[in-house]
Amino acid sequence: MTTPETNLTPIRFDNQVAIVTGAGGGLGRSHAMQLAARGAKVVVNDLGVSRDGAGSAVSAAQRVVDEIRAAGGEAIASPASVTDPDSVAQMVEAAIRQWGRIDILVNNAGFLRDKSFSKMTLDDFRAIVDVHLMGAVYCTKAVWDIMKQQNYGRIVMTTSSSGLFGNFGQANYGAAKMALVGLMQTLAIEGEKYNVRVNCLAPTAATRMTEELMSADDLALLTPESVTPGMLYLVSRDAPTKTVLCAGAGTFSRSNITLTDGLHIGARTDAAELLAASAGHLAERSGEIVPATGFQQSQMEVAKARAARS
Repeated sequence: MTTPETNLTPIRFDNQVAIVTGAGGGLGRSHAMQLAARGAKVVVNDLGVSRDGAGSAVSAAQRVVDEIRAAGGEAIASPASVTDPDSVAQMVEAAIRQWGRIDILVNNAGFLRDKSFSKMTLDDFRAIVDVHLMGAVYCTKAVWDIMKQQNYGRIVMTTSSSGLFGNFGQANYGAAKMALVGLMQTLAIEGEKYNVRVNCLAPTAATRMTEELMSADDLALLTPESVTPGMLYLVSRDAPTKTVLCAGAGTFSRSNITLTDGLHIGARTDAAELLAASAGHLAERSGEIVPATGFQQSQMEVAKARAARS
């Protein structure tokens, strides 16, 4: 399905301040450049690590800052490691000193250490979780109360199809990326009354992380710039909250964690056997829902148990 062009109100970020982590190249650079082009003042964060997380250099972030300034925008560079809460706090303090507020946080920093689970070391697993999950936690925690006090905030977690659906050799990456969905689900609920909206972006883009995995023709379609409109939507004033938006090659779709209608078996001695025999019914999706909160599952289960007694 394609959407015809219409007269649309431009999405702008004038007088807003954004932090984009991992913004020295690829998706992060595209995000930072587009936010700045639409009026945002941007903290360009990048530790300057290689694809597997080795090394560090501020030059990557500074190059993007220079590009933004050359185009007439405002930006500052931050070499903070998202795995270091003190460095993250200093990054946030620098933004506040410079511009007095923080409206947008895009948690984009990350790298890969792909191996089959048998060959993956615990250090490989922990390193990915530390950057992708805990890095997002540290950055979000550092801006959370600021956004609540402002009664305004937009936060994006960068998840992945590897977390949503699985991918061979990415147990560490997939676990961290799905954990970000869980983090988003709860923070969206907690931030709602403060106008702090939290969403996930699941991008597919031709970056240094994907260049070894796809053909040249496919990579040519998967530009970071074709993903960034999804991020802009998720951090706009009229953004949704609690949304997982998948984006790649200019195509956008929404992913949902759903709950099927299920069946009530009861506390019988042969409940496990009945469940196995009813697997087809259990998987029936015609009556599935997207629960607003985790508590809705409990409510549904109790309601079915009560109905079975009557």
